[in-house]
Amino acid sequence: MNSRTRFLSPSEAARRLGISAKALRIYEQRGLMTPRRTEAGWRSYGPVEMQCAGEIVALRALGLSLAQVASVLEGEAEGLEPALALHQSVLEGDARRLGDTIERVRGLRAKLERGQRPTVTELTRLQVSTSRLSIEFELPWPWGGEFFQLHDIRPLNYVVGPLGSGKTRLALRLAEVLPSAAFLGLERVAAGDAKARMDADSNLRLRVNHAMDWLIEEGAAASEALTALLVGLEAEGPTILVVDMVEHGLDAPTQQAVSAYLRRRMSVERPLFLMTRSAAILDLASVGTGESILLCPANHSPPIHVEPYPGAAGYEAVATCLAAPEVRARTEGVIAWRPRGHVYEDGHLSARC
Repeated sequence: MNSRTRFLSPSEAARRLGISAKALRIYEQRGLMTPRRTEAGWRSYGPVEMQCAGEIVALRALGLSLAQVASVLEGEAEGLEPALALHQSVLEGDARRLGDTIERVRGLRAKLERGQRPTVTELTRLQVSTSRLSIEFELPWPWGGEFFQLHDIRPLNYVVGPLGSGKTRLALRLAEVLPSAAFLGLERVAAGDAKARMDADSNLRLRVNHAMDWLIEEGAAASEALTALLVGLEAEGPTILVVDMVEHGLDAPTQQAVSAYLRRRMSVERPLFLMTRSAAILDLASVGTGESILLCPANHSPPIHVEPYPGAAGYEAVATCLAAPEVRARTEGVIAWRPRGHVYEDGHLSARC
């Protein structure tokens, strides 16, 4: 062994790879890689291990399950086609948006050549078009109609906040103002509803079964709650889906698998807004460029975007809102059910949150 070779600790390796140390342990448990050990028995990652881990991270970013990653590393191609098809879809969406922006720039340059100065609105639209969807709307109570701008909507958008912060009302409002959006509430777990929808739509049944197989392979446990969530996610219709408490009814391994599944299916064409208080669904150490965090502060200040790193404004508040799946399971009864649609009390939305 070359004494000058730089070996990294799990936390250092994870930071360089842009993942969590927990992800490295999972790769090891699944036999995808084996870190070296120091004389004291601590895990250590050298150039060979980092290259292997980097390949795993890249394959996971394409949407491959851990079993599919193992097959690819062994030289097999099973599972590559749907993953590459999804990746192509994301890239094509980005290319269309970039093409639109290029055409806008070309048009403004043509106006300048004709002696016509672009308006401020035309110039600002260039930035908006490159940063995906943006909306402006009035916030609901308890914010009292305050005007709010939501910029740079990502494929995955987490809505977080303590009890009573208004995050449910914000989620319902987002489902109203976002184009072609729908709210997937906790009534999704109603007995028989998900099965009836699958029985009526064979294509939906195939998509749900495929997703369920992938999740079980990742360690999830099949359940009515998981089936209901998948039916809502995989059903055709809404362009944008706002999901109430993604973790509802799911155990810890299932929540972790669902988190991986949501990242796997990220699409700029169909962004998701995910209400959650689970540290497994929103693993702050694993948040990528296609994800954003929207915090509803406890003091009813307007919602804010929070960057996923310690020291960022609102980071500690978000971390405080999140709990391990086991804790969320014990406290879920507080928010175990919400009515379909809006419920008003004394002229305001119900205080349930």
